[in-house]
Amino acid sequence: MRKLLVATLLSSATLFSCNKTQEKAPEEPALDIKTQAEELAKKFIITDGHIDLPYKLAEEGYMAIGEIPNLSGEIDGNFDFAKASQGGLNVPFMSIYIPASLQKYAGASKALADSLITMVEQITTTYPDHFALAGSPAEAQQNFEKGLISLPMGMENGSGIEDNIENVKYFFDRGIRYVTLTHSKNNLICDSSYDPSRKWNGLSPFGREVVKEMNAQGIMVDIAHVSDSTFYQVMEMTDVPCIASHSSVRKFTPGFERNMSDEMIKLLAQNKGVIQINFGSTFLSQKSRQLYDTAKIALKEFKMQNPNASDSAITAFSNQWLIDNDFFADVKDAADHIDHVVNLVGVDYVGLGSDFDGVGNSLPNRLKTAADYPKLIEELLNRGYSDEDIEKICYKNVFRVWDAVLTAAGKN
Repeated sequence: MRKLLVATLLSSATLFSCNKTQEKAPEEPALDIKTQAEELAKKFIITDGHIDLPYKLAEEGYMAIGEIPNLSGEIDGNFDFAKASQGGLNVPFMSIYIPASLQKYAGASKALADSLITMVEQITTTYPDHFALAGSPAEAQQNFEKGLISLPMGMENGSGIEDNIENVKYFFDRGIRYVTLTHSKNNLICDSSYDPSRKWNGLSPFGREVVKEMNAQGIMVDIAHVSDSTFYQVMEMTDVPCIASHSSVRKFTPGFERNMSDEMIKLLAQNKGVIQINFGSTFLSQKSRQLYDTAKIALKEFKMQNPNASDSAITAFSNQWLIDNDFFADVKDAADHIDHVVNLVGVDYVGLGSDFDGVGNSLPNRLKTAADYPKLIEELLNRGYSDEDIEKICYKNVFRVWDAVLTAAGKN
C-alpha cells in the first residue's frame, strides 16, 4: 500500500535577499501524534462492527421494558456513553447475540432476539440526548451531526430466523442490519467454524434461501464465525458485498479457523466487502491463544482449591494470572492485523470490530475499552497511514458496504 507520511514542519530558516535578513512568517506548531490521533477520533465517525452490550446487560439481569443502567455515565464494562465519547465511537453496532444453546428450543432464539432489540430501543428512548437508532449510513451521519451516538443492530447467530424465511424481513423491519449466519454451533443455516461435525458442509439448502433473502431485504451478510466452506459458498452466490463483523487475520493465529485466511481476505475484497478486526488477544496473538488453555486449567485448579471463593475473588485471580503470565496482546498487534490486510488487498477492505463486552478480560494492552480508539489511530499514524486511510478504516469502508446492500435492495 502506498502510505502518505505524516506531515512535519520544515525547520526554521533565515532567508537572505539583497543582503538583508527577512523574517519568515510564523508557522503553526506541529501537533504531536497523540494529539493528532485524538483530534482525528473526534473529527471522523468511528463505527465498530460488534459491541456485546445488550446480552451483557441481559446476563446482569437487565431485561427489555425493565430497568436500564445509567449508560449516560460510566458502567462496568467496555462500552458506555462516557467511554464512547472519550474515544470518539459514534456508530457501534449493537450485537443481538443468540446463544447456540437456544437453538434446540422452538421459538426461544427469536424471542431473545426480540427482547434484546427492544432493550436497544429502550436505551435510545431512556437517553435520547445521548443515543439514537440508525438504519442506514445517512441516519448515522445525521445523528453524528447532532452529537448522538447511533446504535444500529446486527444479529449474532442467524438462529433467530429459526425455520421461517419471512423472519428475514421481520428482523429488517425491527432494525437488524446484518446477520452473522451462525455462532458456536452449526444451525439451520450453515456450519460454524467452531463445530467439528460440519452438518451441511457449508450452507444448508435453507441457508441459501436466507442469504438470497438477506440480499433482497437489505441485510448485510456477516461471515464471522462461519466455516471456511460456508464462506466460499456465500461468496459464490451473494450479489452484494459482505462483512466479517468481528474477525481477525489467520496468518497471526495459524490453525484458528475463526479468523480469516489470506485467500479468504482476497476473495472478500474482490466481493468489495470488509473484514473488521476483532480486538480480543486470542484473535490477535498466537502466544495468547497458546496461553488460553493454560489459563483455563489454572482457573479450574483455583476453584477446586477454593470452593467458596466469591465471584470477585475468582475474577481477581484470573486477571492476575493473565498479567503474571504476559497473556495480553497489545494495540500494536491490532495494527499488525490492519497492516496485513492493507498490504494484501488495500486500505478499502478493512475496518474495526472490537467485540467489546464479548471477549471478557482478554482485551489487549492499551485497547481495553471504547475510550481507547485514539491509541489505535495513534499507532496507525506512527506507521505512516494518512488521514484519508484512517477515515476509511474508521467508517467509510463499512458505510460503503452498508450503502451498497441497502441500495441493491431498493432500501436507500
